[in-house]
Amino acid sequence: MIFYKTDDEIELLRLSNQLVAKTHGEIAKLIKPGVSTIKLDKVAEEFIRDNGGIPGFLNYGGFPNTLCISINEHVVHGLPSIRELKDGDIVSVDCGVLLNGYYGDSAYTYGVGDITHQDQQLLRITKESLYKGIENAIVGKRLGDVSYAIQEHVTRAGYSIVREMVGHGIGQKLHEDPQVPNYGKRGRGIKLLNGLVIAIEPMINMGAREIVQLEDGWTMATKDNKKSAHFEHTVAIHNGKADILSSFEFIEEVLNKNS
Repeated sequence: MIFYKTDDEIELLRLSNQLVAKTHGEIAKLIKPGVSTIKLDKVAEEFIRDNGGIPGFLNYGGFPNTLCISINEHVVHGLPSIRELKDGDIVSVDCGVLLNGYYGDSAYTYGVGDITHQDQQLLRITKESLYKGIENAIVGKRLGDVSYAIQEHVTRAGYSIVREMVGHGIGQKLHEDPQVPNYGKRGRGIKLLNGLVIAIEPMINMGAREIVQLEDGWTMATKDNKKSAHFEHTVAIHNGKADILSSFEFIEEVLNKNS
């Protein structure tokens, strides 16, 4: 069942997602060789709680951490640990927040130190594909138009799309209907109506699309061990248009200062 949101609910969702965005800004300051992923997790948890939120992923379905941190061939749901980031890694950080009864959810893939041109391209295409999907999240389109726009951009560049993991509706629950695949056919799926709030999150592999679950029971990795990238925004269809409730602004302020 799809829960369409009122204008007031969309503003509450915006607050949750802005806290996610600011948390990402704090994480972006720390992304460098030698930092452990558990440190990133602790910083995120403290920042979220200090700002009146509750970590959205912690204990969700038994997940033991605040952040999903997925390095290189890890696609999503990676567990923070004492593992330290290394120069040349790419690292996807997925963050969720519960604030005022509503969830925020956003992911960004960071380059650590100097990354290869190949990896830069993977990150660029994945991020671009997210915005291609968002451009189609408007009244009058269908969900398949969002999915197709992502797929078309990614496959044209020679990358593959993870099919088992998809985006989702979001509101008072972290995962609501509808599912939002990153592949599909134009003109198919539900009609997009005002009040629909969805997390759009392309997960894109440099090699083949197949993934496997690791022994920790959480981490999903590429089967061929090639790298994977992941970007996510929470988007409301509001006044007929795509209204991005999350933001990469705080991340990019930090990254631009460091470049």
